[in-house]
Amino acid sequence: MALTAIPVGFVAGLFGIGGGLITVPFLYYIFGELEIDQAYIMHLAIGTSFAIIIPTSTASVLTHHKFQAVDFNIVKSFGFFNIFGVILGAIFAATLKTKSLVLFFTIVVLFLSIYLLFSKNNEKKILLEIKLYIKILLGLIVGLISALMGIAGAVMNVPMLKFCGYPIKKAIGSSAAIGFFIALFGFLSFLISGSYLDTDLPLSIGFINIPAFLIFIPITTFMARIGAKTVHKIDKNKISKLFGIFLLIVASKFFYEYLKL
Repeated sequence: MALTAIPVGFVAGLFGIGGGLITVPFLYYIFGELEIDQAYIMHLAIGTSFAIIIPTSTASVLTHHKFQAVDFNIVKSFGFFNIFGVILGAIFAATLKTKSLVLFFTIVVLFLSIYLLFSKNNEKKILLEIKLYIKILLGLIVGLISALMGIAGAVMNVPMLKFCGYPIKKAIGSSAAIGFFIALFGFLSFLISGSYLDTDLPLSIGFINIPAFLIFIPITTFMARIGAKTVHKIDKNKISKLFGIFLLIVASKFFYEYLKL
């Protein structure tokens, strides 16, 4: 867990994500080796990921804010609808089996990687006034998907803001801020749903594993600051492609795990 936390924190700050795309697969493997109940192993990985993301995203946001890369207007308006989506998604996730969650995780990440790898940068025009119905629709969808994957939503929010014309660095910084609220309500939702189902998972409260949370937090929080500083030293045209390659690797690995179930 300690070794895993190092790249999780760095990537979280680098790409403005909470780190869930790495945390969830690794926790899934770790919990599997510990022979935790297979029926809830993915749920536990997702819930614990949300708990870890909260302080990690905080460190990331504060660093991005120093570089003036956070648009708080879009954070307040769009993030509000993300929260409702997360709550609905957490309730839905509690009814699904591990295999279904693994497949869903794989498909979403694959499509996002393809988009980032083949999309072109468009920073000539920023659509600062995104229409309300678009914010509601996309906000709910992003929140719902985030809850089913244990992520802070940046893998969808970054491409969405980039599509709207935001510079990639500002899209990353703003997504990191939105991710904090997604993680907070995702954490609370999985804590409650796991407790309600009375899963009786070892060293856990609801779907939150306490040892994993305590081990990851200090390391990921420190590494997130380093990652956030690094992104502002890299060519912005390369960041999107690196993000896409990273997601493609994650999708491929998790699809292999799905076939083994």
